[in-house]
Amino acid sequence: MEAFAAYGHAIVAMAGLAFLTLLLSPLTAVRKTAAGLAPGAQPDASYASPIYRLHRAHGNLTEATGSFALVTVAAILAGASPLWVNWLASLYLVSRVVLAVVHVAGLGRPDMSLRSVVYVFGWVISMVLAVMAIVAAF
Repeated sequence: MEAFAAYGHAIVAMAGLAFLTLLLSPLTAVRKTAAGLAPGAQPDASYASPIYRLHRAHGNLTEATGSFALVTVAAILAGASPLWVNWLASLYLVSRVVLAVVHVAGLGRPDMSLRSVVYVFGWVISMVLAVMAIVAAF
């Protein structure tokens, strides 16, 4: 594990993101079950509904986790700058926590608001990590 010691923050960020995803999963299931939804059913698509917002927070996080993990692991394996990989991965985790709070709390409008800005911030971080991995590989 010594080869990856310099990337400790990035590794913790990936674990933290997985933890957040795993935490939101049962919370979402409990809320949907309490609302009488069948397993696998989606709540009505209305951002006025706290259950829908929680459902979307979990879904959005689940959708983004794979690409973040891939680019972060690629950057680590390619030997990209540990300083930058750690900072970017940590910022990504913070952005996803903020995005989950924004989703669940219903802050801003449903479209092109704070939620969109925070999402794009995380997306840009993933893109930078991907470019860093590609550059470091060559």
